[in-house]
Amino acid sequence: MSNNSKTIGIGVIGAGRIGKIHADNLLRMPGVTVAGIADPFAGQALEAWAAERGIARVTSDAGELLTDSAIEAVVICSPTDTHVPLIVAAAANGKAIFCEKPISMSVEGTREALRAVAAAGVSLQIGFNRRFDHNFRRVKEIVGEGRVGEPHLIKITSRDPSPPPIEYVKVSGGLFMDMAIHDFDIARFLSGSEVEEVFAQGAVLVDPSIGEAGDIDTAITTLKFANGALGVIDNSRKAVYGYDQRVEVFGSGGSVSIANDYPNTAVVSGADAITRDKPLHFFLERYTEAYRDEMRQFVDSVRSGRPVPVSGQDGLQAELIALAAKRSLETGRPVKLAELAEAAVDSAAVPAV
Repeated sequence: MSNNSKTIGIGVIGAGRIGKIHADNLLRMPGVTVAGIADPFAGQALEAWAAERGIARVTSDAGELLTDSAIEAVVICSPTDTHVPLIVAAAANGKAIFCEKPISMSVEGTREALRAVAAAGVSLQIGFNRRFDHNFRRVKEIVGEGRVGEPHLIKITSRDPSPPPIEYVKVSGGLFMDMAIHDFDIARFLSGSEVEEVFAQGAVLVDPSIGEAGDIDTAITTLKFANGALGVIDNSRKAVYGYDQRVEVFGSGGSVSIANDYPNTAVVSGADAITRDKPLHFFLERYTEAYRDEMRQFVDSVRSGRPVPVSGQDGLQAELIALAAKRSLETGRPVKLAELAEAAVDSAAVPAV
């Protein structure tokens, strides 16, 4: 692994919105070089964007980055169906890997990626950025210090300001795999326990075309944890007042909760009403610093050889909860994660990474 004085070369695969955010964050870090960016639709616009930032190499072939010995790590931000082959190829070439969620849409695919990473002895960090948010981290600290006692209830509200384009909905994997998977991961993160059973209910209340695409836009998911705690997550694709991100952990000794982040703390008091600005509009605004911190910690892991803060197993467990929620919605009954035949993960075959 790298020592603290060596410049780390990192390649970014996928030049969509999140890929460009990660590239910009990497460029702000001392001792880091964005050695190239790959996207199958690379052209003049991406070349101009890269040139403004001093990124010399723009290519449509991710393989150029994966086989370059000057590149020590890759950040994978391409569509989900490309993640597994890219992870396998990156591992085979000895690269440390950061990959956006989910690893894949199937447990079989995810297990293939984890086996490749384990066999190569490289690190794999999954992009669950909310773990790095200042609010969620504070809740984690307070729960970890025992200040709420034993957790009994975890309540998570996660609502987007508007639904994604319908073409995206069709390929996203559905609300549970695309949107709520962040909440499933945060539930595990805050509880310190694995989810054993899931019961989900859903509806199409925002946009009929979402239902026509085979998905839902509104959901309630209840969780049972191995430590006895219960969880409730509510999701909506459209909150007219903005991005709604709240959580409460209630326990035997008290509770801790977080509210939304706002652009400012100004409250206007008048004869007719007391008002304030809406919450920060969406995830790019709300989690700006979380995106920076997760990338800083990935780079630190590459430098030091320390384990990544969000492992491939974390990615697998969140996917299992999402799949259990989908099955629960389809069957109308609670689903134990153990029921999923694909979930019988052999820890010897797929070590934690």
